[in-house]
Amino acid sequence: MSAANRAGEAEGVARVRAAVDAAKHALGERAPVWWSDGALEWQRHMARNTAYTEWFATV
Repeated sequence: MSAANRAGEAEGVARVRAAVDAAKHALGERAPVWWSDGALEWQRHMARNTAYTEWFATV
């Protein structure tokens, strides 16, 4: 918890949160969501029954 948050300074808290968000964007930790990109979901399928069939056969 920041000192601004403990003191109840809403403006200070907002400023700190904006700085953290900017730093995370600069580091690449904030990116477009990947789970709604329209790609097919394969995690509930056996690998041999997906687009990874050929790869799976070599493993």
